[in-house]
Amino acid sequence: MNEGSRALQIIRRLELFFSLAIRNLRRHSVRSFLATVGIIIGVIAIASLGILGNSITMLYAGLVSDVSDTVLVTPHLAVSSGDPFDPRNMLPSSISDRDVSRIRKVAGTNRVIPMIRTAEEIQVGDKSGFALLYVLNAEDVPFLVKLERGLYPRETSAGCLVGRLLADEYDINAGSRIELGNQTLRVVGIAAERGMAIDINPDFGIIVTQEWYSGIYGGENYSQVVVKLRDLGELEQVKSAIDFQMNRKEDVVDITDSKEILEIYFQTMDAINIMLLGIGAVSLFVASVSILNVMIISVTERTREIGIIRSIGTHRREVMLIFLFEALILGIVGSVIGGVLSAGVGYVISISVTQSLFGSFGGIGTQSTVLDATAISYIIFGMVFGAVMSMIAGLYPAWKAASLSPIEALRYE
Repeated sequence: MNEGSRALQIIRRLELFFSLAIRNLRRHSVRSFLATVGIIIGVIAIASLGILGNSITMLYAGLVSDVSDTVLVTPHLAVSSGDPFDPRNMLPSSISDRDVSRIRKVAGTNRVIPMIRTAEEIQVGDKSGFALLYVLNAEDVPFLVKLERGLYPRETSAGCLVGRLLADEYDINAGSRIELGNQTLRVVGIAAERGMAIDINPDFGIIVTQEWYSGIYGGENYSQVVVKLRDLGELEQVKSAIDFQMNRKEDVVDITDSKEILEIYFQTMDAINIMLLGIGAVSLFVASVSILNVMIISVTERTREIGIIRSIGTHRREVMLIFLFEALILGIVGSVIGGVLSAGVGYVISISVTQSLFGSFGGIGTQSTVLDATAISYIIFGMVFGAVMSMIAGLYPAWKAASLSPIEALRYE
């Protein structure tokens, strides 16, 4: 027999096995349907959760502003006694004027910007709430915040700069009057939208001058110090110099830069994605158990049939293929349907979650939920994973069917 005839014979036998598998699945349509539904749900879970994780990653990437020329100096968190995780044991810490002078001494020609960061109640007309309050020297404001309209506040004036998203929320314009705490301030300018960064997040904040704040609330130490580098090549040198100057005897400050923050961010996002995929994978494992159960029942019910086809010369591997085809058909049909549905389900879930968590950031609820290459790869991964799990679930029942003795199988009632 030549190679062509042998290949044709193999194809015909595979077609026969495939038709036998289809016939049996149709004979037990309800059971097959329920097993397929399990795979569909599993694929939807793993693919849609992957899409959700990707959407959250894209969302944060759109919100985070990478300020690569920035070194941030913050007070080292002190613990009084007892449990370090008990907030009652935390000692209030800040950075003094003397500390700022020491930082300026080692920062060289790089600009050092001390800052007070707190929160205050804001009221505009009949609307009220709380907003972030940033206190800066007037000459430092332009180095951190860009104007959208209006002017920067002057050192001696009772004026403030309002973040654009906060201004949109409260219908604030340049020239408006707002109540901040117990004080009335005139809004001299609206800050351009910037996104989150390690130095300042002005979009939902209010910026006032150091002189005005000290005149109202008295002298106060700083919450953090921002060092703006002229040359990125000096980053490690400046960090080391500040650390040596400030933490020589004990830890007084913590020193970070945007690169470290972004690395932590990406590591966190990767961990979230893995966790979401793991949750989806659990549902697929459960679905594969249902296929395992269906196939074992099928082998038990068809024991006599297996004995007949074995007695007419069907090889063990061929019996095994019949049952593997059944598991594979269930897995492929469920995976394809689940993959198609997961595109829509993942999109809806991503829209709902991102709008619930970050809807207040304005217009970003849908821009991070497009089906990009990464999202499509999660769908493909879910489909392949579903088909593979179905195949694995069918291995033991197929092996069990192929291992039956023809004589014993024919005697089975």
